[in-house]
Amino acid sequence: MYRLGKSSPSFIEFSLHRSLASNLNKTCFIASMHFRPSKSPSPSGVLQLHVHGMPFSVDKDLLWARSAKIAALLKENPPEKLAFLLRDIPAGPESFELVARFCHGYELIFSTENVIPLISLAYYLEMNESHSDNNLLDKTLAFFEDRVLPSWNETIKALRSASSTIHQVTHLGLVDACLESLVYKALADPRLLGEPIKISTCNENSDEDGEVYKPNARRKLFSPDWKSEDLTTLSLQLYDPLMHAMNQHGVQPEYVAASLYQYVKKWANSGENESIYKRGVIEAVERLLPTEKGILPCKLLFEMLRFAIFLECSNDCRSGFEIRIGKQLDQAEVKDLLIPSQGYSKEIQYDIECVRRVLKHFYANYCSADVSGIISVAELIEEFLMEVASDIDLRIDTFVSLTEMSVAASLGTQRNSDGIYRAINIYLDKHRYLTELEREEVCRVLDCQKMSPEACEHAAKNERLPVRFVVQVLFVAQLQLRDTITKEVQVFDDKLRREVAEDEENEVKMGFDEDEVRVEMEKMSIKVMELERECCTMREEIEHGCTHKKSKGGKASVWREMKRKLGCASSSTHDCNCQVKRKKKY
Repeated sequence: MYRLGKSSPSFIEFSLHRSLASNLNKTCFIASMHFRPSKSPSPSGVLQLHVHGMPFSVDKDLLWARSAKIAALLKENPPEKLAFLLRDIPAGPESFELVARFCHGYELIFSTENVIPLISLAYYLEMNESHSDNNLLDKTLAFFEDRVLPSWNETIKALRSASSTIHQVTHLGLVDACLESLVYKALADPRLLGEPIKISTCNENSDEDGEVYKPNARRKLFSPDWKSEDLTTLSLQLYDPLMHAMNQHGVQPEYVAASLYQYVKKWANSGENESIYKRGVIEAVERLLPTEKGILPCKLLFEMLRFAIFLECSNDCRSGFEIRIGKQLDQAEVKDLLIPSQGYSKEIQYDIECVRRVLKHFYANYCSADVSGIISVAELIEEFLMEVASDIDLRIDTFVSLTEMSVAASLGTQRNSDGIYRAINIYLDKHRYLTELEREEVCRVLDCQKMSPEACEHAAKNERLPVRFVVQVLFVAQLQLRDTITKEVQVFDDKLRREVAEDEENEVKMGFDEDEVRVEMEKMSIKVMELERECCTMREEIEHGCTHKKSKGGKASVWREMKRKLGCASSSTHDCNCQVKRKKKY
């Protein structure tokens, strides 16, 4: 319950000890008033009051009974001065009319839109429990706690209604209570701020559970349209402290950044607001935008930087956007760098100095060992140089400084100078009135030794280039040709040496193979000779066995064994003799 203490009227104690779920299905809160006449003596008659030009006639007795402030003023002042004494009343005619109806005993219907103005007016008129049991302040605070604070949408609507009386209600703590309620709800469900803006494009019709926000069952039951109320509808006076509190309490930065961008898109891009208000929006968003890299695409950061430049925001605001862009410049496109120049003179079409500062921030914050980001930025600056080279109003010194910046961006990337040469060619084509000395100045930063053979061949035939530069190109082309020939000869010599070495190795291997074959052949010849000797011995034994018909048993057994080995298994000696005879005859 909210209590407005007498000792510290600027503080409201906040506690949600009541059950909030039982009141979610109520569409309104009806307060029944039972008028009790005051026991103290009071003047009679009707009071004539004017609230912001609107006249009101209120019974003095009824107003005396409900308001301690009115009672105190009427005791010390005549009724005619009451209108002057209430000239700073913190409410509009609509709110005061509801208070008058309450004093006359009518039933009031509290709503999200009128509860905060009624609380402010009831506190101002001291319509509290110390003066009357049936007081307006307790009833409005009860509705505020039970019906407004538990709901995200109702809290935002109540804050919107307090925009006109923000200075009067801030010291009561009502705004702080609403902001605190919204922050804790955003911590529980950051998607209430809106979906984060991703750098990579994704399918908008994705049905994945992790990508589509769905309300809980209770929210669907009591709210047919469960979509969260948009924070961008709040005024800057309320939106600024709200987002500051969300950053302090640790709401996820990608959701905070998405809400901030939507706020810029709504207020800074609208033609209904004045430039001063738009400037305040941009400066506040830059101050509130989290510093983490990649929470917003580089394209959107460039868009907000253009707003800041166009609306002439502070240097700190523009520098903040430039630093954020510099941290992720490798994600940018060349059209993002084409920021129109501002001011009356407009000597050049694009803001070159801004691009230079962004590039400086990129190199100051780049700490990755991967050089792909540096290569991407070098290519980006070359494309940007080719885009601005066609500007007829681009001066020579400015273009030369841009080429130097492009050369600096290519350092350490082992890139050639073809892109810079194409930009110089475009500039000379658009500025044909330049003298020979001026063209030499334009070509001063171009390193011919880093040009490819194709670029050198084109430059040698380019009539727009100064003669001295063409001579340098031809000299470099000759050096490149000589180096190419030398490299080719060196490659050929190395290849020839490798082939000779391989041949020698093959010969050595072949020599080793021949020796092995020779040794093997000698071994085979020895084995053949041994076999021949054995065959001769066997032949002699066979002949000797055939001539003697009858021999000793031992010799016969040897003969039979030899026959078995030679395949002459016949038991007839005659057959053996016949075969021996045939062999001899043959």
